[in-house]
Amino acid sequence: MLNFSFYIAKRYLFAKGSNNAITIISRIAAAGIVIGAMSLFIVLSGFAGLKDFSLQFSSYFDPDLKIFPSSGKTFVFTESQKQQLNNLTEVALYAQIVEERVFLEYQKKNSSAFIKGVDASYSKIIAVDSILFQGRWLDDNDSYVVPGFGVSNALGMGVGDTQNVLKLFVPKPGKGQVTDVSKAFSQRSVVPVGVFNVNEDLDKKYIFTTLNCARQLLNIDKNTVTHIELQLTTGADENVVTERLYKIFGDQIRVKTSVQLNETLYKMLNTENLAVYLIFTLVLIIALFNLVGAIIMMVIDKKQNIITLYNLGAPLEHIRRIFLLQGVLMTILGGVFGLLLGFLIIALQQHFQLLMITTTLPYPTKITGVSFLVVFLTIFVLGVIASLLASSRINKRLVESS
Repeated sequence: MLNFSFYIAKRYLFAKGSNNAITIISRIAAAGIVIGAMSLFIVLSGFAGLKDFSLQFSSYFDPDLKIFPSSGKTFVFTESQKQQLNNLTEVALYAQIVEERVFLEYQKKNSSAFIKGVDASYSKIIAVDSILFQGRWLDDNDSYVVPGFGVSNALGMGVGDTQNVLKLFVPKPGKGQVTDVSKAFSQRSVVPVGVFNVNEDLDKKYIFTTLNCARQLLNIDKNTVTHIELQLTTGADENVVTERLYKIFGDQIRVKTSVQLNETLYKMLNTENLAVYLIFTLVLIIALFNLVGAIIMMVIDKKQNIITLYNLGAPLEHIRRIFLLQGVLMTILGGVFGLLLGFLIIALQQHFQLLMITTTLPYPTKITGVSFLVVFLTIFVLGVIASLLASSRINKRLVESS
């Protein structure tokens, strides 16, 4: 009987109704499904693109794993620990970091930022070529720095200007009342040789310098660090490496992955994605009311056929299944066609850059299998529910009325 129900449902779906109004309502319902599926796919692809676009900046800046002190600002990185870290086959590279807030002075302009002292390995872990906006990266000269675009812009600094140096100030550790302000700060004069540009927050937060320069300014020894940043080998398990790091360093550290370093950003993007999905799903539910109406109108239009089938011995559940399958077929065909249209629009955006955020930046999009699956399942489930509601109108009262 399933083949029988499917055959009639297919005939009803593609046959023109006896009433022109019913045909129009059915076409409107089909168009609503197509537009709904297309819109939801475009929105999900747009958010997938925005997510990648937002995270790509942090990917330039964040390592695979980052080691923090469990308490305080610094911890001691001993020679024995360095040797054990070098022996970890899952760790391709690591860089020692010294980071602290400093006060800045340049041509009577003042500001503050975080100095980030890095060793020579840092440029191999982080894609420095991708973040450099102007000038060049650090070398062995401890008097060179690379500020962020925001810091450079706020102070009006140039690149390679040896006539006007940038002064770094950091409070000296100690207790008691300060009687001489000039002795309360360690200071150092440096020259900007480059400018990096990642995003607004990082650009106005950091100034890169050599590890030795940062240690001298903060007056800490050669084994003291604030962080260690690691690049893992391809295929390395972050959880396994993290466990081994705790065995090496004990309870003096805590380890974060790149995802954990951007936990707030991930939560924000996922929450926005979910909110927009729910909003468009609500729009889809409203659009599928047209499907319910179309099936009910089709039931009324085919009332005599339904009575004939019932009198010939067809059970009510099989007659209901005809209109259920009709609604499901309309939903599947409309969903597939909507997905194809959505895919075409996203492909055109990626190829021809139809929508621009700025004159040089196209709106980011990303086509994923998850988007196809989510849209199709959403359309299918809602379509089945709508078809069940509409087909439930077929009852004994309908078939037994003259």
